[in-house]
Amino acid sequence: MDVFDAIRGRRSIRRYASRPVERELIEKVVDAGRWAPSSGNTQPVEVVAVTDPEKRRVMAEVSGYARYLKDAPVALVVCINLSRARSRYGELGVSYFAPLDAAVAIQNMMLAAHALGLGTCWDSVFDKGKVRELVSLPGDVEPFAIIALGYPSENPSPPPRRPLKEILHWEKYSS
Repeated sequence: MDVFDAIRGRRSIRRYASRPVERELIEKVVDAGRWAPSSGNTQPVEVVAVTDPEKRRVMAEVSGYARYLKDAPVALVVCINLSRARSRYGELGVSYFAPLDAAVAIQNMMLAAHALGLGTCWDSVFDKGKVRELVSLPGDVEPFAIIALGYPSENPSPPPRRPLKEILHWEKYSS
């Protein structure tokens, strides 16, 4: 799939087929995240793939918006390794660079999933303590987001976008 087609065609999927996602595809999706750039090449992103239905049910319950996690065959818990984030930039690495690094990795994973015929939806509002406990994270690894992953059972229309001429400014900002 052409990268521009992937960017324009990717949607947030909230309804999933019950079909399991093959391990090879999960690995391809996470590997796409591994290839994302990171600040100072610190590579602070860690991912826990959760296929256990009970764990996904609990994640859905402790989420502010992602009730669909219980129905997605996979939940990818995207985490920040605080030691790696701190290694080059200190606390600035933890508070500023690592969240950006994680977001870039997530975008790569979501585009790769779409290119593989899978759907995703990104959730950042959840009980981090409960998810930490659920997936046995060590103290220096912090959950950042959860990506639902599975075969889509819906095909949402694209949301409206502002015209390019409204957001692209040449040489100086103009309203």
